[in-house]
Amino acid sequence: MLCQGGLQRGRMSESEQARASQGRLLAGRYRLAEVLGRGGMGTVWRATDETLGRTVAVKELRFPNSIDEDEKRRLITRTLREAKAIARIRNNGAVTVFDVVDEDDRPWIVMELIEGKSLAEVVREDGLLDPRRAAEVGLAVLDVLRDAHREGILHRDVKPSNVLIAGEDGRVVLTDFGIAQVEGDPSVTSTGMLVGAPSYISPERARGHKPGPAADLWSLGGLLYAAVEGVPPYDKGSAIATLTAVMTEQVERPAHAGPLAPVILGLLVKDPAQRLDDARARAMLQEVIAAPEAKPVDATRVVPLPPAPAEEKAASTGWSTPRTGGFARSTRTGGAAAGAARTCVAVGVRTAARVRVPGPRALPPPVRPRRPCPTAPAPRSRTSSRAAPSW
Repeated sequence: MLCQGGLQRGRMSESEQARASQGRLLAGRYRLAEVLGRGGMGTVWRATDETLGRTVAVKELRFPNSIDEDEKRRLITRTLREAKAIARIRNNGAVTVFDVVDEDDRPWIVMELIEGKSLAEVVREDGLLDPRRAAEVGLAVLDVLRDAHREGILHRDVKPSNVLIAGEDGRVVLTDFGIAQVEGDPSVTSTGMLVGAPSYISPERARGHKPGPAADLWSLGGLLYAAVEGVPPYDKGSAIATLTAVMTEQVERPAHAGPLAPVILGLLVKDPAQRLDDARARAMLQEVIAAPEAKPVDATRVVPLPPAPAEEKAASTGWSTPRTGGFARSTRTGGAAAGAARTCVAVGVRTAARVRVPGPRALPPPVRPRRPCPTAPAPRSRTSSRAAPSW
């Protein structure tokens, strides 16, 4: 009966299978609600633990059509390995596994439900991360990788879509250990198959070399690059072209990374022996987080005006003295150099002396005699001794 049901479900589309499974009770305890996400090998459900009265996430393994029994066993082994790997990691940045249920001859993983978005969704919907926030995300992922590596676990698929950011407190969680490599366990990958996203696969893995923890750190560098730039460090359109670029081309320096750029470039070094290790990457990320925020430079600086000069009394020569409107007022509010020059021209020698405009000493203008009035007495023959007029 189970076999017939399995064949029937195999002919159904994913949406039809989801509708058929909605409301299903697993192991007499976990009630499936709605689909949260789908991947190539499974579906993640929101469910209710009716025993404890809490909301959980349930990851269902789905077999692709037209695969043989050997491949099915390999996928089952991989799913169980993921559950065991996550359970070994004691870190707030890893999802907690509550249970593994075996139904329909396949495992279902019951996990903690994280309400939030993936880093890929955050960048796509909310925009690029600033360097400090990207460093905080990177440090949280690095913490999980450190604990995983201590347990002999390589994640092998660190990328923005596998990092969740909780909506309530901003908690950063590294997910999907489905293709993780556990030290001491036999490989469950098909011979010659390279698993993971090409843009985030390290050069040594692309060359077929045995990877170590440094391979996950390279992927972390790619994740940070995507967080601040919006695109992965290498993306040539096809898997082969991208992997070739990963192995042979230098990464383009990120334009928006700011103080995070040395960390990103240090993690993306092709030689794993020269790549930033956990300790150095951790110290550099902490420096970026602890650095004071740069204060924005004001577009317009406020410069206090000099005190207004005392009004000069006009000389009694018949020449009118310019008032503090017009040129004289505008020169006091102009630029320092240009305004001083205009002041010198418009106001005259005494004003130029007040603003200390360099140059040759100005000569006083000649004293013009007053025109005689027809009814006035004849002017004196000597020249007036009054001071020169002030312009």
